Formats: sequence, C-alpha cells, structure tokens
Amino acid sequence: MNTYRRLTSLACSVLLLAVLITLPACSSEDEEHPNEYVNNWIKVNMDFWYYWNTTLPSSPDKTLASGDFFESLLNEDDRFSWIQENYQELLNSLQGVNEEAGYELALYRESLDNNNVIAQIVYVKPASPAETAGLKRGDVITQINTQQITTENYQTLLSATGNDHTIHYRELDIENGVFLTTVKTKALTTAVYAENPNFLNKVFTHNNRKIGYYVYNLFSTGPTQNNNTYNTQMDQIFASFQSDGITDLIIDLRFNSGGAEAATVNLASLIGKGADNTKVFTIREYNKLVETEIKSEPTLGADFLTVEFSNKSQNVGNQLMNSRVYILTGTRTASASELLINGLRPYMDVFIIGSTTVGKNVGSISIFDEDDTRNTWGMQPIVTKSLNSAKESDYANGFAPQIPLPDNNLIIYPLGDERELLLARALQEITGEIDPGRVRAAKTWGAEVGHTLDLKKHSNVLILDPAHEQKLLQKLHPFSF
Repeated sequence: MNTYRRLTSLACSVLLLAVLITLPACSSEDEEHPNEYVNNWIKVNMDFWYYWNTTLPSSPDKTLASGDFFESLLNEDDRFSWIQENYQELLNSLQGVNEEAGYELALYRESLDNNNVIAQIVYVKPASPAETAGLKRGDVITQINTQQITTENYQTLLSATGNDHTIHYRELDIENGVFLTTVKTKALTTAVYAENPNFLNKVFTHNNRKIGYYVYNLFSTGPTQNNNTYNTQMDQIFASFQSDGITDLIIDLRFNSGGAEAATVNLASLIGKGADNTKVFTIREYNKLVETEIKSEPTLGADFLTVEFSNKSQNVGNQLMNSRVYILTGTRTASASELLINGLRPYMDVFIIGSTTVGKNVGSISIFDEDDTRNTWGMQPIVTKSLNSAKESDYANGFAPQIPLPDNNLIIYPLGDERELLLARALQEITGEIDPGRVRAAKTWGAEVGHTLDLKKHSNVLILDPAHEQKLLQKLHPFSF
C-alpha cells in the first residue's frame, strides 16, 4: 500500500526535514488498542528515516503509550531523538518562537553543604518581559513561584517559567563586584516571543589590530519560515566589519544550540577564507534506504547530499590574521554551531575558547501529519550524520577548546564588556596583552546542574534550506509499508 509523503522542514546537525505523511484510515478490525493508530505511524516512519533503522526491534509493543513506544524504538547511542504530542508547538519552537519571559538561566549548586540551586541570568532578550522588568545579566534567582530552587525541583520550576511566574532574586552590582543584599520579587508575564539571534556586534581597536566581536545566539533566518530578515541583518553586520577593516574575528556561540541550515551556511560563507559556491561546506549521510532513493532520483542524485558555501560580497575571511577565527563556546554550544566549526575547519584555523561543545554530529527530522485529526503528534528522530569537505565527522564527544575556560564566575560582566571572562581571554590571545582590568582572580559557582536552553526545542537542530526542501517534496518517491 502506498502512502503520500509531503516534506515541509528538515532539521539536523546537517539538516531539518519536516515530513508530512498521511496514513490510510484503519478499520476498527485493524486497531486492537487505541494507541496502535499513532504507533503504526511512528513505526512506518522510523523504518524508513531513522539513521539506525537496522537496529529497530522487530516486534515492538504497539499498545504502549505513544511517547513510551517511540522511546522503545531508539538505538542505545541515540541521545537526541524526541517526540511530543503537539506538532505545532514543536514547529514554532524550532523557529525560535517560544512562550517565555525572555531570559536564559544557568543553574549552579549554591554549596556542597546543601541542595540549594542558584539560577543566574546569562542574558536578557531585547524588548522582552524580562527586559521590561529590569532584569539583567548576572542577577541571581533563588526562588520561582515562592519555592526555593533545589537539585530535586529545578526541572519542574524551570518548566514553570514557560507561564506567568514570580521570582525572588538579588541584583548584581557589577561595578562593585557584589550582589545586593536586598531580595527583590518580580511577577513576570510571558509572551510568544521570536528571538532575533543577532544579539550584539562591536569592533575593538588595540594598537594595529581591529577585532570584530559578534554574539549570535540562535541559527535563524527570520521569525517565520522563508523569512530572511535575520540573515540580511547578519550580512549588514559583516559589511560593517569589512568596511571597518577588521583583522581578527570573535564569534560568541556560548548560548547557541542550533537552528537553520540557511543561517549556518550564511554565517560560514561570511567567515570562510576563499569560501564560494564551488566549495563544499557539509555532506549529509543518511541510512542506506534513504541514500539509495536520493541517489537513484535523476533530479537529485549524489550531489544533493552536499551543501556548498554561498557567494558573499561581505566575506571577511581574507582579512583575518593567520586565517583564524576565534569561537567562544559554552556547555550548550551544539548542533548548528558545531556544524559551523566542522565545516570551516578544512578552510581555516578555528580556535576555540571556552567549554567542550555538546557533541551532536547527527541530525533529526520533524515528522508530523497536519491533515490527520486523529494524530497531533510530532516526532524528531535522528536520520543523518554530518561530515565536512574532508569527510570528517569526529565530534560525537564535542569539540575540545584550545583554551579551556569554564564560564561559571559568580560576577559576570555584560556581553561585549572587555572585562567579560571569555571575551577578555580572546582579546588577550589576539593582542598578547594582559590587561589587569580584564584578567583577575574570580570566585566561581559550584557544579552546573542545568540550563534553560535545555527546554528549547530548537536546540540541537538545523532547518533545511527551502530550496532543498522543495526538491525533496517534489522528487523523492513514496515508499511502501
């Protein structure tokens, strides 16, 4: 029996492909259990798309709840596949659109002597409820909805920040390097917020060096699909870097866990030395079944598995000293960010300062059926591995930094402030200058226990370029089940 397959958005360490599949109606005789309708749909798609499809159990229990059934199919090496009951919420989140107050938190053990957790604001998003409330980077939250945050309840309390909530917090007095003793309370509303990833850009001048600094927090082309607003802004930023004559470039990806392939290619094409549309940026590797279909389709073929750089007049690669770009990383730097690092490595020196990255060299697809009122589920199974032009994909354990530097100081300076820890270290590496005002001994938090970025479904994904999406939609053959 054939099924009609409609592809709408592909998300991976190399691509995100949303596959819409309409299954034929099942008769009551075919359904022995209420969960089987959705679970049959899950199994059919996993058989075809799943990267480890040869390891799927032969007789899974289709009477399980659909979330549990999906989990029962996963390969032991799979850290990233997921499923959720409302596919539209999944799709919105993949575009960087979330119901939120507009701040991101890193969570740390307050002390080894208790289980209390401190949530420190690592950045506040422009024109968000959090910014309106006066919150700023460095402030520390101790209670959410009047409950002390602990190692036992922090996940539940973080989930509560997706709705209106209250916080108890202490403000950071950055100039005096202390937290104010007064505990403040704020009632925060949430809103459907589309995050602009172009957070900050500056140029620092030190003697004969001009250093471009760019904070980029999400790979997104625009607030909606097929919208290039953010990429256009990125081009303008790099045009200004180019006209300012920068000699060095620092890309801050410490809070960037993934996003759109088109944005990744755009950024890589602005950075890479000699990058143009004749040079391969990344190669996609699927399971044998999918690759066979792609290669056998005359209008797709083996070339469809490669993604080239774009021609960008704003490219600064040839201006950079020693053909080097500096990347600042954090504990949640993942997926599209790692794809950028891996794709640039054959063409230039990628120098990493910060934490070892997450290690996601595989990618997932969004699978859902918008026409089936009986099935609202959306799933995100791993379907591909990404390689660079040198056929390298050796970062399953993350990229280790050349300069390891945990970003866990108690007192954290604003992003773009030359005293800020990771930026200061990058400036030191570039200039050779140690500025006592920037580099100083600092107290650090205890072990990190969590991060609000873990709640974002756009983490660890990459949305396929629309041109590739349309070719797959039109040309990839239906399969049988």
